[in-house]
Amino acid sequence: MSTFQLRPIDNDQGYLACFKVMCELRPHLTDAAAFAVQARRQAKQGYRLLAAWQDDQVMGLAGYRLQENLLYGQFLYVDDLVTVASARRHGLGSLLIEALREEAQRQGCAQLVLDTALGNALAQRFYFRQGLLSKGLHFSQAL
Repeated sequence: MSTFQLRPIDNDQGYLACFKVMCELRPHLTDAAAFAVQARRQAKQGYRLLAAWQDDQVMGLAGYRLQENLLYGQFLYVDDLVTVASARRHGLGSLLIEALREEAQRQGCAQLVLDTALGNALAQRFYFRQGLLSKGLHFSQAL
């Protein structure tokens, strides 16, 4: 397997190239153009998207934002982390997490934070192996 190249995505062409991979994590997304519009809107709020390319194919994504609150101080929040099935077990997830750690450190963040579903045992196991520890539960309510 060839190496992965990490590149930030910041235009519609890039967002459209990422759509299929993002759908593996967010299957409710059904329209590539609408995804690009939403990603641009989120970018205005600080959302960043990092893509892992292999040749001319996106193989993994990390969507994140820099935030600050009273609980963590400055932190990097991971909104989205996904790799295509064929790239799993080839170190791509670890590569993306490491890139996010490095970005957090460059930005002076004290924490790297993410949420995952309670039933997503495989992701939880991966995060534990990456040195991420569970700190609590995330609650939400549909309005």
